[in-house]
Amino acid sequence: MAATVSDLLLDWYDAHARDLPWRARPGEPAPDPYRVWLSEVMLQQTTVAAVKPYFAAFTTRWPSVEALAAAPEADVMAAWAGLGYYSRARNLVKCAAAVAERGGFPETEAGLRELPGLGAYTAAAIAAIAFGERAVVVDANVERVVARLFAVEEPLPAARKAIRQRADEVTPDDRAGDFAQAMMDLGATICTARDPKCLLCPLSEVCEGRAAGDPARLPIKAAKKPKPVRQGQAFWIEREGAVWLVRRAGQGMLGGMRALPDDGWSARGNGTGEAPLDASWDSAGLVRHSFTHFALELSVLSASVERDPDGAGEWWPLERIEEAGLPTLFAKAARLALA
Repeated sequence: MAATVSDLLLDWYDAHARDLPWRARPGEPAPDPYRVWLSEVMLQQTTVAAVKPYFAAFTTRWPSVEALAAAPEADVMAAWAGLGYYSRARNLVKCAAAVAERGGFPETEAGLRELPGLGAYTAAAIAAIAFGERAVVVDANVERVVARLFAVEEPLPAARKAIRQRADEVTPDDRAGDFAQAMMDLGATICTARDPKCLLCPLSEVCEGRAAGDPARLPIKAAKKPKPVRQGQAFWIEREGAVWLVRRAGQGMLGGMRALPDDGWSARGNGTGEAPLDASWDSAGLVRHSFTHFALELSVLSASVERDPDGAGEWWPLERIEEAGLPTLFAKAARLALA
């Protein structure tokens, strides 16, 4: 089946490859590893549509890994705001510095794994796509395609070992990068999570899941546990056309980002309800936001004051609030307060 799968899929990819700004078209020279790396980090847990404007902005502002390595971390974090999973942005800066110091990206999967913050999937993707090394690349799309192609009945996450083994069996020695991207494209456009378009699929004749009659039920996922719901408060403190912003601690949730002061809510518990200063507080509304391991209900309170709150912070002009790089949660809170 291996030769059949790779041949069929690469023929399809040659005709139907998605046109993405970080990619080389089939038959063109390999893309810049910087662009491959940046796109793969951005695409983790995020859609292609959401990533495109961020990728364009980053590569315009920092066109090379050396330029990104020289950028202040605060600027990178602000530019990342809205993409979520902010530890990725901090690791981006560390990895860029390591690559610049060594004079370029390692050209092997093993060498790439040695870079800070660069995991197994990203290393395999860069090795295959940018350097043509045979590497087994398994993201969520590839996972779904392979689970259906081989009718893997074991539920996730336990099935991942078998899925990776099967993906290894069908990965060709030549054009491994194109093959990986073809699998991604197939999962994104044809072998979708719901309502797979089997009649359009180049692998339909060899797909064991389709032969069994119901490929859409694969991969089988373990039942999700309900997320705990935490409550907290954020404080919109205004004075003379500016709002008081703080910088969150470097480690932990939303680390290093500008934010509104809050009452110390966390994944482990509710906030204290204590305001950062005595004031006449008005309710601006409630923000609901979902994190990986918990959901948050954040009450937004606003007040006008005549003095600086205690502790470190900065007055940020209201007309430039979009430039503050607030993470999505606090950007929602700001919109409520301004409304």
